[in-house]
Amino acid sequence: MKFSIGGSLKLAFRPWVEGIENIPAEGPAILASNHLSFSDSFFLPAVLDRKVTFIAKSEYFTSPGVKGRLTAAFFKGVGQLPVDRSGGRGAGEAAIKSGIEVLERGELFGIYPEGTRSPDGRLYRGKPGGLARVALATGAPVIPVAMIDTEKVQPPGKIVPKMIRPGIRIGKPLDFTRYQGMEGDRFILRSVTDEVMYEIMKLSGQEYVDIYATAAKRQIADAAKAEAKQQAEAEQAKKAAAE
Repeated sequence: MKFSIGGSLKLAFRPWVEGIENIPAEGPAILASNHLSFSDSFFLPAVLDRKVTFIAKSEYFTSPGVKGRLTAAFFKGVGQLPVDRSGGRGAGEAAIKSGIEVLERGELFGIYPEGTRSPDGRLYRGKPGGLARVALATGAPVIPVAMIDTEKVQPPGKIVPKMIRPGIRIGKPLDFTRYQGMEGDRFILRSVTDEVMYEIMKLSGQEYVDIYATAAKRQIADAAKAEAKQQAEAEQAKKAAAE
């Protein structure tokens, strides 16, 4: 199923790729990518000959009905791994454990260090827990990846994609084996994560913002609420003046 989906995506969208030679023909590796769109997890595997496993919300695999079964089959077909992310720290530990298991099988593990999609196309601070801990626990190389224009293909909230040609830039592998066994040191985790994010920034050309994307989303939501409140108050003032 992976190949049929990947072939369809390549035929329909013709994604361009740079640095494909940086993906090893065999053996474990971590693909650390920026995250612009829901479709990122489909375009990256589509251009590779090897299977890439990403973490996905367990809800995608457990929804009832025919639609739920089709959704589950689709996500399994493109290499998504279900993890229950509703339990806070426990959910993070489950994701890390799953990533380590994928790499121990000699496979490719895909991860988004930002932790969520960018709300505005900029690159946000990487979360140190997942990426760095998996890299240091396994010794697997980290390959930085930049998705280009995927947010234009399928903007957040849009179901029907636009026929825009996206791109993928794949950087050279980063070796962090010098830190192996030090995954309990938060300063090392931060350093590893920042080094990866810097490489992603160079590949993507995105503006870097030194806050977490989750915090940025809250700020955007709060600003939207404040603006809506101001508009509502202005409308009430106009009505009161007209009476």
